[in-house]
Amino acid sequence: MNEQPVGIINKIRKNYKVTLLVVSLLIFAGSVGAAYYFYQQFSELKKNPQRITQEEVRKLVRKVGQLIVLPEGEEPTVATVNDPEMLKSQPFFANAKVGFKVLIYTNAKKAILYDPVNNKIIEVAPVNIGTQPQTQGTSTPAQ
Repeated sequence: MNEQPVGIINKIRKNYKVTLLVVSLLIFAGSVGAAYYFYQQFSELKKNPQRITQEEVRKLVRKVGQLIVLPEGEEPTVATVNDPEMLKSQPFFANAKVGFKVLIYTNAKKAILYDPVNNKIIEVAPVNIGTQPQTQGTSTPAQ
């Protein structure tokens, strides 16, 4: 260890510069990769704006389908309960809470009230096509 203190300091500075350069390049490469990924996602979403909604409906149908036999060959219209107080007068929504999902199968004439938090079906009822089910207090359909 006959090195002078100045020589040791120069080595440390050189190592620091190399380390700083490598870290900077890694951060830059990560930023470019993330930007590319999000650009691709954005481009796909522009091509098919309903994709996210369709994926959510598919996941919901899969979860509910594990609890009850669902009509085949039909994709449901899905709504979310936002104001259960407005719906309390309807027996179907008597036990509804904010966030519950309503799956409406118009061809099969069936409506299902689903609790996604507890993964339970709360109510199943026939749908009368002549009079559309009242959806006050629910969000716009997912389709």
